[in-house]
Amino acid sequence: MGRKKYSLPFDKRGGRIVTQLIMLNSKTYLALPPQAKVLMTLLHIHYRNEKAVDYGVREAAEKIPCSEKLASKAFKLLQENGFIECVEQSTFRSRTGSKSRSWRLTWMPYHSRKPTNEWEKLGAKN
Repeated sequence: MGRKKYSLPFDKRGGRIVTQLIMLNSKTYLALPPQAKVLMTLLHIHYRNEKAVDYGVREAAEKIPCSEKLASKAFKLLQENGFIECVEQSTFRSRTGSKSRSWRLTWMPYHSRKPTNEWEKLGAKN
């Protein structure tokens, strides 16, 4: 007879996010303000290997919750510390609509390529 398979409660709720402990314990990550850490999780929720994450300041401010100024600062800090990289700039067109910036998460694979982990390289310099 086979071994009984145990089912954990979170398995039935629709997914999970896995993050490397080495990143969570890094000085670079620990130095981030709470808004930037929450933003990383929000970006991670929308992550897909085959495309960049489209996420804007207004949406981040609403979900964190914080002011748009703090959300913008969180994006800037994540970019400066090598956690995210802008792949495509935002556009605003009154007739066709707007598009938020597209981000690549450097700690995750992108287009089936290994993660670049820029945060690790930048953290070694600090």
